[in-house]
Amino acid sequence: MSLLDILQFPDERLRRVADEVSQFDASLAELTARMFDTMYQSRGVGLAATQVDVHRRIFVADCADEGQPPEPLVFINPVILEARGHIESEEGCLSIPGVNDKVPRAQAVRVRAQNLVGDTFERSADGLLAVCIQHEIDHLDGKLFIDYLSPLKRQRIRKKLEKQQRLNAAQGAG
Repeated sequence: MSLLDILQFPDERLRRVADEVSQFDASLAELTARMFDTMYQSRGVGLAATQVDVHRRIFVADCADEGQPPEPLVFINPVILEARGHIESEEGCLSIPGVNDKVPRAQAVRVRAQNLVGDTFERSADGLLAVCIQHEIDHLDGKLFIDYLSPLKRQRIRKKLEKQQRLNAAQGAG
């Protein structure tokens, strides 16, 4: 299955708010399969459809510990019902390569979503999965983890990534 291209910050398409999913069909299953392939190939633990320029409220995640069997999860039209506790954890993002920083999040969440056939489910999560759910829902809302950082840090990250993109474009042209 072909991999999807992951949008890179500062691409403005990452800021678009995703639309609700209303059609649960084979194309949705194919999209999520391609999203999993892309996420695993990129060594991520979560991937929102927004990151692959599909502006629908879908994300995939797999937060299984290394050496454990995969635990692929699909969340469609997710909504956080409850958030408890506070944690600051180091986050990174496939759309912001090479950048990690501490971000405040809820330690535990309860989320309602739909599966690939449209059935609604609820799931409680804590630790890495709770952080992943919050991070990916942020993507669906047009928000990035760097939005939690100071304006100065965000500006430095933007300049660093723009410079890297210019270098990559120059190498590709040469």
